[in-house]
Amino acid sequence: MNEILSTLEAWCADGEKIALATVVQTVGSSPRPVGAKMAITAGQKIVGSVSGGCVEGAVAEEALEVLRTGRPKLLTFGIADEEAWAVGLSCGGTIEVFVEPLTW
Repeated sequence: MNEILSTLEAWCADGEKIALATVVQTVGSSPRPVGAKMAITAGQKIVGSVSGGCVEGAVAEEALEVLRTGRPKLLTFGIADEEAWAVGLSCGGTIEVFVEPLTW
């Protein structure tokens, strides 16, 4: 966690726009627990993880849209979701990830 905080502090000091993605709910098997976080900059720098690699790419894409619009999003990935298979979430569970602009 200290690595993430020090990275966020450095990005903020550099004036980066940052989106924060947080796992807010899991059902069944999930790669990361509720509370897992990932931060994404408008320049596509990433720190942290919300799925151990399964859906990070899709979350990063949505985070860029959140940064463009300023509107948060709630994303759901699950085994029954066609997109989940496409991005590699095959653990059998469902995760919900809330993505919001980070303000300090």
